[in-house]
Order: sequence, then C-alpha cells, then structure tokens
Amino acid sequence: MSAHTTQTELKLIGKLVLEGELHCETGLHVGAGKGSLEIGGSDNPVIKDAFGRPYIPGSSLRGKLRSLLEQFSGMATPSELVYLSRRKGQEVRIHQSDRPDDEICLLFGRNPGRMERAAGEPLESHHATPARLALYDAPLDADSITPQMRENMDDELTEVKSENSVDRITSQANPRTLERVPAGARFRVRMVLDILCEEDAPLAGVLLRGLRLLEDDALGGGGSRGSGRVRFSNLKAVWRSREYYASGAAEKELIAAADVAALQKLVNESGAAFLKD
Repeated sequence: MSAHTTQTELKLIGKLVLEGELHCETGLHVGAGKGSLEIGGSDNPVIKDAFGRPYIPGSSLRGKLRSLLEQFSGMATPSELVYLSRRKGQEVRIHQSDRPDDEICLLFGRNPGRMERAAGEPLESHHATPARLALYDAPLDADSITPQMRENMDDELTEVKSENSVDRITSQANPRTLERVPAGARFRVRMVLDILCEEDAPLAGVLLRGLRLLEDDALGGGGSRGSGRVRFSNLKAVWRSREYYASGAAEKELIAAADVAALQKLVNESGAAFLKD
C-alpha cells in the first residue's frame, strides 16, 4: 500500500507520459458489441473507428490492467468487490475500498457513495479519489499490415478465425467466426500518469507491473483460445513537470526505445527521482 492518508494534499507536481507500440503476437479481437449480424459478416466483428480501421479503446486497456492488478494484489475477493451492475447474467464487480492508501483506487479513481459488496455489508465510501491514470484509444499503425499479410486475410485489415464447439453427447457442431486483427499488427499506445503529490510516485511502478502482467495474459476476447497475446515495445517515457505547463520549461526524457522490463527497472532503481528536475 502507498503512504497516502486522509490528510494528503493534492497539487499537480507533473505528468509522466508513456508512449510506444503494442504488438499483436497472436490475432486480437476487441469486440464491437453489434446487436445485429450482417449477411456474410463475422459473428463477432472487431471495433472500428469512423474510417473502418480497427483500434483498441482506452477503456479496454484500462479495464484489463485494473483486473490484473486487482488479482495480483489479492483484491479480487468477494469482500473487496462491489457491484457496478447487478443485471442478471451481466453482473459487473470491481474492487473498491474506502482506504486512503489503496493503490488500485488511487490509480483508477474512486467515487463516494453506497455500494453493494459481492459479500458482506455494503460499502459506505466517503472519499472521492481522482484517477491518476489516463489511457487513450490506441489507433492501428496501418503500415504494420503488410501486402503479404493482406494476401492471406479476409479483409484489408482483419482476418476471420473460424471456431467450432462440439456437444459432448450428440457430437453436434456449433460453428462460429471471430474477426481479429492479425498477428504482426501494431497499435500506437499513449498513457499519462498524473502525479498529484510525492506519495503518488510509486504508482508508476504499479502501472508498469500491470503492463508486464498483461504481456503474459490476453487482451480482448478469446484469450483462452489463443487470441489476444500482446507485447509492448519502443516505449518512450518523459516527465513533464509543473513548470512545463506554467512557464514552458523543457520536458525530461527518462528512457526511449525500451521494453516494459527496462522501464520498470529504471523506475524501481530511481524511486521518485523522476520527480526532480
């Protein structure tokens, strides 16, 4: 847990800006959630922008990172989970507590109010916590889809993976299709961590821990069936202090062309040194 207390004063010290690439090691499916099926289309299309290009919503990255960090921290237990939605068959539970030093709530934010726990007495939260982390939509780098890849794909930018489930009693097949961005594709990622007090510095390590966990997990749908393995590379981290915004002071580059492991090592070894200009 962090060193935050109920008396911790929040005042922007600076922003840690992290940019880089997300590589698809296997096909990636982030669903569009369409309610209708197009003739000749996939049962499960990927989400696309207004120009028809696949992208990764910041909310998908954010939600996956939060889930992995909750599991890592031992917070994915009924007594620590509250309901965001209790609609039958669509229950949504996330971790939330009223502890001022809760790193998950500090990183992703927290709303006050009464919330029903998955188990135990309702949570009466009195502390609103601003989210320190902003994760932006990640656009596809169209150049990463090579002409050779396009020759073997069902669409200009995506492929269709055919899957089949078989009834164990009757052996009846239930075919389905899954649209995916192919292995080898790259997305441009950008995330910004607000440092609102010196006690926020360790949150950079929490974020990087989540990125490393994601590399050994899966993003999007079909992860247990081979989809969604990703890797971060060519990462660049810069520190923009309060003076950067107040008087146009120069930003400080911390690392460039790095992977998550190298950036994590730098942050762990330097501690809060990146706060110093």
